[in-house]
Amino acid sequence: MVSDKLVLWLMICISIIAFVGVFFIQSIAQDLSYHNFVDDHSIFDIPNFWNVASNIPFLIVGVLGLWQFKRFILIENMRIAYWLLFFGLIMVAFGSGYYHLDPNNHTLVWDRLPMTVAFMSLFVIIVSEFIDERIGKFIFFPFLFLGIGSVLYWQWNDDLRFYALVQFLPIILMPIIIFKYTSKFSKVFGYWWLLLAYVLAKVFEYYDSQIFNLCAGIMSGHSMKHFIAALGMYILLRSYLGRLRLEKDS
Repeated sequence: MVSDKLVLWLMICISIIAFVGVFFIQSIAQDLSYHNFVDDHSIFDIPNFWNVASNIPFLIVGVLGLWQFKRFILIENMRIAYWLLFFGLIMVAFGSGYYHLDPNNHTLVWDRLPMTVAFMSLFVIIVSEFIDERIGKFIFFPFLFLGIGSVLYWQWNDDLRFYALVQFLPIILMPIIIFKYTSKFSKVFGYWWLLLAYVLAKVFEYYDSQIFNLCAGIMSGHSMKHFIAALGMYILLRSYLGRLRLEKDS
């Protein structure tokens, strides 16, 4: 069986190779066709209504998370990361809603900034719970600034390379961490369900128009993406409330 230390070093090597590799590929401009969502119906004079309104579940789950925050079973020294995860979700609701009112590169930044904050917080939480709290504390602010910086770099230079790195590298590493390492807490299924929801959300986003046609123009894949991602976060929220501590904080 591969040792935990070997897996850790393997992930570090993957991360270094991915980061260095970014400098050896050409810049990636934002495809402007990304903003052309199939469902552009206006309801109550709100343009792109369902793409806007489907962000409400993010707001609900984020508010529930902060409202019940004191009941969370978590790593005490990493409370800020858990708080930012759900606060970031609230900001995603407003940022994504704002973007979908008028989809373009300038409004998209307000969607991506809070999403990156929530995403980086989630990754650091998983590192802290499964590998080592000290590592989580050490990388928290650098990863948070890296995530925010990747969005700002894209906005200023129209180059998605670093944003793609902070989006997809954690998605590769998180399943490895959850599978290989033992959590300090029970009910790790919350993370598996969230990762599954993330993958499904990406699939629904990719097949935006096909799902819209399949649903007879009632709901598009992008709108359903929001519901699925919010559902994954709700399952994670429930697991934070009902789990048991298996190992004391370091």
